[in-house]
Amino acid sequence: MPDNGPVPLYRDDAIVMRTQKLGEADRIVTLLTREHGTVRAVAKGVRRTSSRFGARLEPFMMVDVQLHEGRSLDIVTQVETVGPYARAICEDYGLYTAGTVMLETADRLVGGEREPSVQQFWLLVGAVRSLAEKTHAPGLVLDSYLLRAFAIAGWAASFTDCARCGEPGPHHSFAVAQGGAVCQRCRPPGATSPAPQTFALLAALIAGDWDVADASDARHRREAAGLVAAYSQYHLERTLRSLRMVERDEPAPAPAIRHAQAQLEPPAPDGVPRPADAPRPAEGEVRA
Repeated sequence: MPDNGPVPLYRDDAIVMRTQKLGEADRIVTLLTREHGTVRAVAKGVRRTSSRFGARLEPFMMVDVQLHEGRSLDIVTQVETVGPYARAICEDYGLYTAGTVMLETADRLVGGEREPSVQQFWLLVGAVRSLAEKTHAPGLVLDSYLLRAFAIAGWAASFTDCARCGEPGPHHSFAVAQGGAVCQRCRPPGATSPAPQTFALLAALIAGDWDVADASDARHRREAAGLVAAYSQYHLERTLRSLRMVERDEPAPAPAIRHAQAQLEPPAPDGVPRPADAPRPAEGEVRA
């Protein structure tokens, strides 16, 4: 009879999302792959200085990886660098903090292990590349990524028409729980009223209109960032732990945004390397 079991050896493109020590010389790496979704695998010997591919398996690296399927964890057998983004991102605190939020969000939005999400994969690749190449301000790249990632996941925000009844806009109120802009009839208590320029910026970020986004001023970027943060954490139904690390140099947010964020006070992130000036909590170790 033919063997319909899993193929023991496979190859895929991947973004490294996080790593964890295993024993004395190995690491567990969590990968977001193009065709196999989230994959956890053991990279043997990568913590030794003689490792052939240790530096290639760092968060933010895009790699072509070959793995052998295991019962609980796969085994990395070969790695080739496709996008060497880690160094540029980790050397810059602003890029690094924005990138950690992206990695955490992708990890949360993609389902269980081996559930492919090709759109989420390529969106993350594009966002990480944009950070490393410093194409746009890191805060704009982060907010654009978050809005698009949630749209792919089924939570597309509306910034023109009413998110609740569909009445054509523009409207002047924003309600996280309703899905974005709301008309006067649908406006719930506690909804905030962003500036029209903030609505225009949010619409540009989700559409990828970088001419409009890059021309926006700092005040509207800060207001948009607060709304995106509240929207993201509301729909995840849990906090994004790394979001508190992002430095926006912003004043206190509007009351509605402040209320939404107060319910989601996150602890410090872990599991990814940090630049020299970032907090460094002890890395957890898993014994073989």
